[in-house]
Amino acid sequence: MIGFLKGKILSLTPETALIETASGVGFEVLVTGAAYDSLAGKKEGEVFTYLQVREDGVSLFGFSSKEEKEMFLKLVSVSGVGPKMGIAVLSGMNAGEVATAIAMNDVKRLSTVKGMGKKTAERIILELREKVSVNRSVTPTGEESVPVRISSGDEDAVVALMTLGFTRAESVKAISRAREQGATSVEDIIMLALKGM
Repeated sequence: MIGFLKGKILSLTPETALIETASGVGFEVLVTGAAYDSLAGKKEGEVFTYLQVREDGVSLFGFSSKEEKEMFLKLVSVSGVGPKMGIAVLSGMNAGEVATAIAMNDVKRLSTVKGMGKKTAERIILELREKVSVNRSVTPTGEESVPVRISSGDEDAVVALMTLGFTRAESVKAISRAREQGATSVEDIIMLALKGM
């Protein structure tokens, strides 16, 4: 099985990469958003891969890290979630965000992935809740900080901040601080969150 590729990037689109290995063979790989970002602008690159063999053909999927590949394998283990849906999920969210959405039963967040319905999102959460661990950040004192829960109403503010270039974790923390300062409307939350960034 092909588990890793390294070589010259002959062509690259947000969906596929053509990578020529040292042996002179060019592999076409369906990539996640993170894998695309890691390869963009480079002459050479590497991806962790998953090979799918079916009666109607062979497909190779590429990931930016072992962790992202592991999340993909967990996603495709869910009944009704195929490799293309797994790639779509990891192109819409990074592996940490997927883990957080599953751990927090955030059906709404998973349902924002193109092509995924509410029932599929619920099935992913149900089947993977026990298998997925959320990476916890460690504070300077050495204590673990637990991921902050946000209400479904604050999700719009999170999305707005993420479109401005902030990570989900940064956005959630800023929104929590804005709430503590008394902000109630989405506009107020975003304004206060941006001031606190």
